[in-house]
Amino acid sequence: MQSHHAAPRASASARHPALRPHWAALAAALLCGAAFAQDATQSAATKPAAEAPETKELEAVVVTGTARREGVRKLEAGFSITTATEEQIKQAAPTSTADILKTVPGIFVETSGGQAGANIRVRGFPTPGDGPYSTFQLNGAPLYHLPTLSFFEHSQLFRLDDTIDRMEVLRGGPSPIFGSGQPGVTVNFIQKDGRSPEAGLRITTGTGNLKRIDGVYAGKLSDQWNVMVGGFWRRSDGVRDTQFPADDGGQASVVLSRKLEGGSLQFYARALRDRNAFITAIPVVGGADGKSVSSYPGFNASKDYFYGNELRHIVLEGGRATGRTLPNGRPEILRETITKDLAEGRGANVQTYGANLDTKLGDWTLTNKLSHTTGDTPTYALFSGANPQLLSSYITSQVTAANADAAVVAAAGGVATTGTATFTNGGGAVAGSTPVIVNGMWAVDKALRSTSNETRLSREIAPGNNLTVGLYLAGYSSHDVWTLGQAQLMTVQPHARLIDVQLDNGVRASRNGYVTPPFSFNLDANYSGDTHAFFIADEWQINKQLRVDLGARRETQRITGTIANVSNGDLDADPTTIYNNNLSYFNGTQTLIDSKLSRSSFTAGANYAFSREFSAFIRANKGHRLPDFDVLRGRGANETKDSVEDITQYEIGLKTATKLYSAFLTAYQNRLTNSQTQQFTNAGNVVLRPNSKATGVEFELALRPGAGFEIMATGNFQDAKYKDFQQFTGNRVERAPKFQARLTPSWQTQTGFGQLRAFATFSHVGERFADQTNTLKLPAYRTVDAGAVFAMDNGLEVRLTGTNLTNKIGLTEGNFRVPGQGVGQDGVFLARPLFGRAYELSVGFQF
Repeated sequence: MQSHHAAPRASASARHPALRPHWAALAAALLCGAAFAQDATQSAATKPAAEAPETKELEAVVVTGTARREGVRKLEAGFSITTATEEQIKQAAPTSTADILKTVPGIFVETSGGQAGANIRVRGFPTPGDGPYSTFQLNGAPLYHLPTLSFFEHSQLFRLDDTIDRMEVLRGGPSPIFGSGQPGVTVNFIQKDGRSPEAGLRITTGTGNLKRIDGVYAGKLSDQWNVMVGGFWRRSDGVRDTQFPADDGGQASVVLSRKLEGGSLQFYARALRDRNAFITAIPVVGGADGKSVSSYPGFNASKDYFYGNELRHIVLEGGRATGRTLPNGRPEILRETITKDLAEGRGANVQTYGANLDTKLGDWTLTNKLSHTTGDTPTYALFSGANPQLLSSYITSQVTAANADAAVVAAAGGVATTGTATFTNGGGAVAGSTPVIVNGMWAVDKALRSTSNETRLSREIAPGNNLTVGLYLAGYSSHDVWTLGQAQLMTVQPHARLIDVQLDNGVRASRNGYVTPPFSFNLDANYSGDTHAFFIADEWQINKQLRVDLGARRETQRITGTIANVSNGDLDADPTTIYNNNLSYFNGTQTLIDSKLSRSSFTAGANYAFSREFSAFIRANKGHRLPDFDVLRGRGANETKDSVEDITQYEIGLKTATKLYSAFLTAYQNRLTNSQTQQFTNAGNVVLRPNSKATGVEFELALRPGAGFEIMATGNFQDAKYKDFQQFTGNRVERAPKFQARLTPSWQTQTGFGQLRAFATFSHVGERFADQTNTLKLPAYRTVDAGAVFAMDNGLEVRLTGTNLTNKIGLTEGNFRVPGQGVGQDGVFLARPLFGRAYELSVGFQF
């Protein structure tokens, strides 16, 4: 349901200022037009026949993070990169796009919120949430230039489906030099392009009344062109019972590709429209030692949630000052009503378009990647507040608050001594012994647009020495309309019931469950930014064994914005309605943002090949994170200049692969200075600038003893702590486990009807602390996933997967709305657990 504001919302085109630089798209269009003029009589190349897993391991070529268009063998890459084929992605049974990152060592991903809104942590980098150190790419181009914004991370723009050919995940390494300059992790999803003929249809059902259809077609469109079209539609009630569809939507993709003489040309388009309920913390019971956790009585931690039909539609209050003053001296406020549907959740209505050109210009090789993303990524959700309490205790707090306000007492004609409570939808009085909780009902509208273009020119300037120079351009914007903090009083139970409270002096403490919020903040802001970066990279194959590379980047960012200022006051000018006596409203003034910053990044690495099957590398890089829209908006009161975060990383790695085994080991150390963190808590927006240091070891191991058996293990050990950070110095970085690992044995065999493959994954996540205070410890947990796939010779495929089969209550985060809050009365605290046991069964057919 749409917002109902006093003034109509601007059109999509009006919401976005003109993107700078305009000539990025024009340059790419001219390059693509030139490519059409080339003679391309060759037919589309076809992929080689399927190879054995061990052969693929030995010969796998990666393109992410490399300067050369042809990429580099994974074994010879002087950096850490994880790859996954389409089958490996499916075998991991990811519950969302971000969830596939659980297979990547050094990454800790929290996906217990649903399809979008993941928290992605990289090698112990400090962050309270979202994904500030992760960039998702499609076909080598970022989906959005900035890696994260408040209430937005890249996986919200993308869903996994059968159109994906493979995934490459680059950690650290040369990543600060290329593309958007992400110093953390770059996740590149590469689509099928039609060069390998394929046609398939797949139907899936499962837990939560899941209904899903996937389809893909790839093949020749003509003698010169190939095409891939595909996508999915899905509807599900979700693993947690919400009484309304938790996920409802789909995605469609098309890729056109053409083989050129000495190169290729590709166009692609992808449209996503998805509604996804967003889940936050619930009450659980645990010990103060952080060793165990169990369900709150009557609230199953694996499948229950507050959502239900009674909570689904929220009606929030807002207002704008008219400039006039009332007789009582208070400003006159024109009230607004904002109506939202929690079934929309943290969804997306997004379109992505791109064009990739790869060609020869004399002795030079030209590659150009153009990408454009536009759309809306709203967040309408319940955000947890403080720990539960008894209703009698809550009424007492409202009596105290009302009596402390002289205006309320005067308007009511006296003080209050007690109050009564009733259910808002009927059902009579509510007993004072009823456990209740105040949960926030927040609404965020975010209209995004981003255009990026990366151009590279490469040439061999001496035998074995390849020089690459490049230019990266990006223009991006966001229009944000927020209503944060307003909260409702409800029972602590699945499908919670709303409660109204009235005091005995006539004061109304609530309206349809809406009560005095812990804080209130509204936002109406338009931001626009552009970035240009020049980079140079040199790769030198000194001899057969040794390869070295160097890279440098100079980046300049300009961000402007207009923010409507807010004040807090009594929206209805009635002091006896205390639930809206201190709500946020727009006061008629504005704040302007104008920031321009430049920074340089560097990388240097070397790889030594002892043999074709064994190599070692060493690397250092220095990157940065420039302030985004929200960092500039939420700048701390004591900050006199724009915040820039510096990131230094060191890596040393060993890589080996044979038919029997493979091992990829990386030791790393990173230092972060002046990290840009902020979060909305019950105290409002809290801005922190921590420094940190992390040291760790990542591993990816595989053993193939024969007879169809394979055992894979991935994980990492790390020690991540805050440094020179107020009273938190020496504390562990929040929610960063010291140890996590996945062990995946599998077995496959050929039968008379086709190939049968069975697999299982045993996961361990070590204990963590809920926030920087290290007050609340989140227990370690272990989960078990399993599945089997039968690919018949006639093209029929049957796949069964199960996740969290032991129904483990694993906590991914605590209650960071109240930093430092520990276990409350009777061991109750708020946290967000994993989704419970779930199954999926799919039947597909390859034509």
